[in-house]
Amino acid sequence: MAKQVKLSAERRETTGRSAMRKLKGRGIIPAIVYGGKEKPQPLQVSRRDVNVMLSHASGENILVELEVAGEKNSRMAMIQEIQHSPVGGDVLHVDFHAVSMDERIEANIPLEAAGTANGVKNFGGLLEQSLRALEVECLPQDLPDKITVDVSELNIGDSIHVRDIHLPSGVTAKTPLDLTAFSVLAPAVEEEPVAAVAEAAAGPEVIKEKKEEGEATASAATGAGKGSPPAGKEKETKK
Repeated sequence: MAKQVKLSAERRETTGRSAMRKLKGRGIIPAIVYGGKEKPQPLQVSRRDVNVMLSHASGENILVELEVAGEKNSRMAMIQEIQHSPVGGDVLHVDFHAVSMDERIEANIPLEAAGTANGVKNFGGLLEQSLRALEVECLPQDLPDKITVDVSELNIGDSIHVRDIHLPSGVTAKTPLDLTAFSVLAPAVEEEPVAAVAEAAAGPEVIKEKKEEGEATASAATGAGKGSPPAGKEKETKK
């Protein structure tokens, strides 16, 4: 299941670049919470706490229990987007999306293959993964971190569609059920280049033509020698 973490936060009253630079100097990251029944709420969180949260949470979907100073009840949210610095990769801003634990949500869950397909292992086939993630619907507490599919029984020509994937209890696929997730393709057959085949076919003909030209030249030379009198005898006749 998706990792659930706690994060302390404070309401943020200041905005603008100057205020953001001051927060950065204090090791604070600006954040905001969207969704829910309330208006978007600007927050600020400790950079250290965010880094610790990200280091302990795996996967793309992180369920966060926001404990906002001055509020009696915590707020459940999911990380919607994290902005990183292009230089160094430091976290610059965090967007949260408020969720209710008793209301179903939609999310994209990473899809992974487990095992080695029989068609790949024994027949040299190629495993093709057509879907990298599944869109699902479930309650926040049932949100899976990832979905693993066993492909070991697949032979060449076999496929696994979305409808064939076993999902955790309480999780429903929103991705079309007839889409192919995994398939095993036949191994590629190497073919000789057409130019090479043509060249190989033309080789003997060129040699034959040269041979025939050589034979014709030799025959002409022999014929000329037999049919023509010697140069000396021709002079005697003229006398």
